[in-house]
Amino acid sequence: MIPLRDNIASERTPIVNMLMIGICSLVFLGQMMHAGPDGSPGLTAEFGMIPYRISHPGEPFDVPVGARLIQTNRGVEQELIWEPAPPPAVTPLLTMFTCIFLHGGWMHILGNMWFLWIFGDNIEDRLGHLGFALFYVASGLAASAAHYLTDSASQVPTIGASGAIAGVMGAYFVWYTHSRVHSLIPVFGFLQFVEIPAPFFLGIWFLMQFLQGSMTAAEGGGVAWWAHIGGFVFGVGIALLMKVTGAGGPTRMRREAPRFQHRQGEW
Repeated sequence: MIPLRDNIASERTPIVNMLMIGICSLVFLGQMMHAGPDGSPGLTAEFGMIPYRISHPGEPFDVPVGARLIQTNRGVEQELIWEPAPPPAVTPLLTMFTCIFLHGGWMHILGNMWFLWIFGDNIEDRLGHLGFALFYVASGLAASAAHYLTDSASQVPTIGASGAIAGVMGAYFVWYTHSRVHSLIPVFGFLQFVEIPAPFFLGIWFLMQFLQGSMTAAEGGGVAWWAHIGGFVFGVGIALLMKVTGAGGPTRMRREAPRFQHRQGEW
């Protein structure tokens, strides 16, 4: 499922949401410029969260810096190239925060920023600018903590805003139960435009994360599934707590006006 937009229009300019997208984009450009010609990870190894670095402070270890193809008796295989990890640019615990602004490639950042653009404005509407900024960072930290707790011995750098965005999606799941998500869905090889209830869309997304996290080792496939799960659960928990206590003001539910209106027999 590829979300295109939701049908809940925000009532205020999502300044913080756009700021987060801008910061992640600028940091990603910095990553591209900082990477060495040999494929060295650069900012990823310095600012990404490496669980082993937190659980074994000061101990040396290696990180993957690239890959090469090798010829074997069964054909061509890929072998990772490891080098000693550079010292962190910040304290290991602080990388739980800095990692949420780093990304591993164009598809990684484009996908994350698109989801944040669709769902983040409404949560900022609900929480206000400062509240949303604090919530976003807290969701990212919760996601980092979830990944660390599930694989504290991992020596692979963990990066990405996915966990923080998962928290945004978790809050959206609770607060905007009547929203619908305009999506593209492949049906028999063709993409179809479908309106999906937001709880169903986000519920399916979470179920996929949970199944992948349950069936895949923390480092398998290169995706920190439990960071996604931790961020989403944190977002749901905070949203439910605020809903029960009535904190944060009323939920805004102004629907988007139709883009096309029927006039004189034309759309």
